[in-house]
Amino acid sequence: MSLEDQLGEGRKNLEVTLEELREARRRRGLLCAALLDAFPGARTYINGSIAHGDANTPLTDVDLGVVVDAAGYGPDGAGPLPLMEQARDAIREHLKDEFDNLTVTVEGQKRSVLVRFGAPVTPGEKDFTADVIVALDHPVKGLWIPNTTIAAGWDRAHPEMHTELVLQANDDTGNVFARTVRLLKHWRTHHGKPLCSWNIKALALGCIADQKRPLLQALHDFFTHAADELAAGLTEDPAGVGGKIKLPAGMTREGAAWRLGLTRDKVAAAIEHEQAGRHALAQHALHSVLPHVVADSDQGAQMAEQALLTTGASAASLIVPAPDTSARAWSPR
Repeated sequence: MSLEDQLGEGRKNLEVTLEELREARRRRGLLCAALLDAFPGARTYINGSIAHGDANTPLTDVDLGVVVDAAGYGPDGAGPLPLMEQARDAIREHLKDEFDNLTVTVEGQKRSVLVRFGAPVTPGEKDFTADVIVALDHPVKGLWIPNTTIAAGWDRAHPEMHTELVLQANDDTGNVFARTVRLLKHWRTHHGKPLCSWNIKALALGCIADQKRPLLQALHDFFTHAADELAAGLTEDPAGVGGKIKLPAGMTREGAAWRLGLTRDKVAAAIEHEQAGRHALAQHALHSVLPHVVADSDQGAQMAEQALLTTGASAASLIVPAPDTSARAWSPR
């Protein structure tokens, strides 16, 4: 089986079920209804992995927001806490009868109203949560979203455009964009989480959003582009509104670029091995990038292929050790 076929089969291990999606969307709909009741004339928006079509199993959260017309609020006016508390109270009132263990939290939250349903969507998970943003329209472009850690109380962002950009990329690539992002999220989980999920998508918009391509090529194109971009600087907001995308706590830009470059080289090695007929080494290299998606090849077959190499490279240098971590990563609108 070719590497491309293995990716096509293996990615199915990451997919959420229709039942999970339906229930997550139903709960999202309940939240939207509560918010529109609390803020008459407002509009809601959806974003995140479910809205973008790139959710992986287990499905643990959903993202949405409500854009309100609230006079006197904004960077030159009142902070977001009263509006967040109004949203919290409405969600509690609308959902308490169905979800006995529901908790809705504003205290200590930087941006969102945190909803814990007390009931998972994916069987076996502890819970399912929602991050709810109460936003204001920016007079020029995008939104003001809460930031309770700064004096102004609000930051600029454009989550609605983010969703539009991702969905357009899905359409333009025949959903190869979404499938690749799922694989990249899985890679992220198994390789130290060097980037947040949104950073992955923002980088992907710059290199694999224009046309359909094989998944293996999409992975190589992404890691090549991402390694170069992170080496040069932090990722810009694709909507041109927010600030540069921050890296996870404890991760340096140099460290992230190094991990991306290392993975680029592993994918390139997998492609080179396959083109040369060294299928066991090719599979082993790609397995080291995407464990649980691509199975490891037979060690004896790897050793036999190494023995036939005449490049002068040592056999040991051509073996890419597989990670021994075991974790699970994080579909359409």
